[in-house]
Amino acid sequence: MKRKVDGVLLLDKPVGLSSNIALQKAKRLYRAEKAGHTGTLDPFATGLLPLCLGEATKFSQFLLAADKKYLAVVKLGVRTSSGDPEGDVIAQRPVNVGQADLLAALTGFMGEIEQIPPMHSALKHAGRPLYEYARKGIEIERKARRVTVHELVVESFVGDVCTLRVHCGKGFYVRALADELGEVLGCGAHLDGLRRTGVGPFQIEQAQSLEGLAELDEAQRDGCLLPADILAQALEQLRLDIEAAWQICHGQAIWLPRLTIGRQFRLYAPDGRFLGVGEVNQDGKVAPKRLVVT
Repeated sequence: MKRKVDGVLLLDKPVGLSSNIALQKAKRLYRAEKAGHTGTLDPFATGLLPLCLGEATKFSQFLLAADKKYLAVVKLGVRTSSGDPEGDVIAQRPVNVGQADLLAALTGFMGEIEQIPPMHSALKHAGRPLYEYARKGIEIERKARRVTVHELVVESFVGDVCTLRVHCGKGFYVRALADELGEVLGCGAHLDGLRRTGVGPFQIEQAQSLEGLAELDEAQRDGCLLPADILAQALEQLRLDIEAAWQICHGQAIWLPRLTIGRQFRLYAPDGRFLGVGEVNQDGKVAPKRLVVT
């Protein structure tokens, strides 16, 4: 029987599972009525996949724009149709690349750059994800988007395989980085492995495996959940008095001095209960934006 359970699960997604299948497995373990994820990982990728259960699903959007961290394994000399190990080999070239060549090439991918999203992505065109067109051999023209790379470090470089540590902003595609890097180096390349190690404030060391969760009893599993308000930790908090908390919970806006239109806050009752997120409206009042059911 399903139950009402709220919170954030940091899952270490295993290789071979889609993000949705991993989500459904976790949802069944928790017998949760409602669950969602905060951004997908491809089946060949592993690592940190934050999942939202119950009321936490209302705040998942705060992680969609968060920075991500990865360990990316790039194989030089082989280009694939999808830019990853699941695609067909479309080109092979000799690899005559040294450490200095690799480091020099990576400098062009640092900071704010223009990147064309890959066809094998979940971006929509005419209401359908690009990967559906790619599977049918249809190429859709894509515009370059401005993305940010905060850190790009070579962890290892042995033979024709290099491992990169990547810290990037919203909308960056590591498979596109691998493909473009191969072209800059003149040998071609594809993303041969990917592990996500960080999403926003969360790190892979905090994550739980499906196998580990299955071995716990229900109370222990529940103890692995983080509170829903952790998703909105970047927002300033407001502790409301009894009257203001009542107004917010009943859909009414409240007035506070020196507010900026559009600013968002985490809202709490006098006893510390998380009420949800409020946003300053055109009247300069804090209006409820997303509230938890208490």
